[in-house]
Amino acid sequence: MRGKFITLEGMDGAGKSTHIPHILDHFRARGLEVVSTREPGGTSLGERLREILLHEAMHPETEALLMFAARREHISEVIEPALARGAYVVSDRFADASYAYQCGGRGVDFEKMRLLEQWALDDLQPDITLLFDVPVNVSLQRLAKARSPDKFEQEGADFFTRIRDAYLRRAQQYPHRFRIINSDQPLEDVIRSLDRIISSI
Repeated sequence: MRGKFITLEGMDGAGKSTHIPHILDHFRARGLEVVSTREPGGTSLGERLREILLHEAMHPETEALLMFAARREHISEVIEPALARGAYVVSDRFADASYAYQCGGRGVDFEKMRLLEQWALDDLQPDITLLFDVPVNVSLQRLAKARSPDKFEQEGADFFTRIRDAYLRRAQQYPHRFRIINSDQPLEDVIRSLDRIISSI
């Protein structure tokens, strides 16, 4: 039986990474094999590209191409083999992040991104996407506490507003797989909302 592909999305400061251990523990408690991974990254090549992408200035289309280069390797080396053997794959970001950050944030043409996604993903889509959503001012307040912010985390309110809007448009476009979690609430309430969703996967 093929496994399940769960992705976590949200702008920087939304708090999604905080909840990954809880999600992994939930699935493991059910006796499932779980593969935890991230983008950009997830493979040896992907992690090297991650350092470049997070810290070096480049043309927005170069950024998009490198993101998908890392993603293609990620799919081939990690995601597809795990799904084929029945594992649950939990990925901190996937292709929706490129629509949010490179299309929404950077202004890369949507049609170019769609063609790139079609080429690189070969019809692979998450079974469910957990979108952790917070107001932009909350995101910026959280990021202000970061010790070594990357180039994305150093961007201003306009950039993050465009990212959030792009994520919410994606959620409207694909309501069958997106679940929006309000992460601007007490931690225990976020966990309760999360548990209601993942218990049905």
